[in-house]
Amino acid sequence: MLERNETCTADPSLIYLTCLVHLFVDWLELDSLEDYLNYLDYLLWVFTPLIIVFILPVFIVIFLYLSILFLHVYKRKNELKEAYSNSIWDGARKTLATLWDGHATIWHGYELYGMENLPDEGPALIVYYHGALPVDYYYFVAKVILLKGRTCHSVGDHFLFKIPGFKPLLDVFSVIHGPKEECVKALASGHLLAISPGGVREALFSDENYILVWGKRSGFAQVAIDAQVPIIPMFTQNVREGFRSLGGIRLFRWIYERFKIPLVPIYGGFPVKFRTYLGEPIPYDPSLSAAQLAEKTKCAVQALIDKHQKIPGNIFRALLERFDRLQKEE
Repeated sequence: MLERNETCTADPSLIYLTCLVHLFVDWLELDSLEDYLNYLDYLLWVFTPLIIVFILPVFIVIFLYLSILFLHVYKRKNELKEAYSNSIWDGARKTLATLWDGHATIWHGYELYGMENLPDEGPALIVYYHGALPVDYYYFVAKVILLKGRTCHSVGDHFLFKIPGFKPLLDVFSVIHGPKEECVKALASGHLLAISPGGVREALFSDENYILVWGKRSGFAQVAIDAQVPIIPMFTQNVREGFRSLGGIRLFRWIYERFKIPLVPIYGGFPVKFRTYLGEPIPYDPSLSAAQLAEKTKCAVQALIDKHQKIPGNIFRALLERFDRLQKEE
């Protein structure tokens, strides 16, 4: 090995990359690159049967799930045909809702409770806990489209509107970024409107203890008062076990608070059990101030968390709940 290193130093005609290759081969203690390639070929020959044995069943499972998703869409084909005949965007919206609903059923065994608290017509403000990634909310929107035939308007963070290519999706699903006047206008028009007071801050910096990160926000309550509509609290069990963030690291928190850029890494995608609960509506009460109504709503969402979520959340336990048909009532 020393002789070859000396050759690299002594012979300037050898390019630097060639020297690195020689050093790497020497480090592997192989006489030549050909020996190394032969060694890789041998390993491939040894492990190919094992790879085939374990990979092929995975493809079969994927194919089965795609088949289930196809059946899910096929079951609703007449509804989709009717939706497309009315409006291309209604059809597109219902098709995407069907696909999201299929994904929810397959990957998370998604269940929705308290649908009777959601009006068949007329406005209401839905206030929910924000997970690291709000896939549970996407599932909820899909269910509302399919079961109620209604599009739930949503309030999204400003950064969503800066993501290239997102505009068509935001428009079709009626996502707005505010301000308050636009929210009141949507409710005054008879629509459902959903908002998470914690927003991105709650998504990134809450954790498996499901702490509500609302601060003193009461703008949503003022919207409900101005529009004279009820507030419906909402929470999804195990949403933090599906996806988690590294928001506990101080550097990420500092970057967000300083620049309002959500650079906190998110990991997960675990197929844990998701159950979304809609609480009883909080009726419009002109005697309540915005701060009082905000506190009342916060208590209602916290009550749903206390009733339906084991604290702290546990990914393994949430996975096992896929096989548990009982809801958490204690």
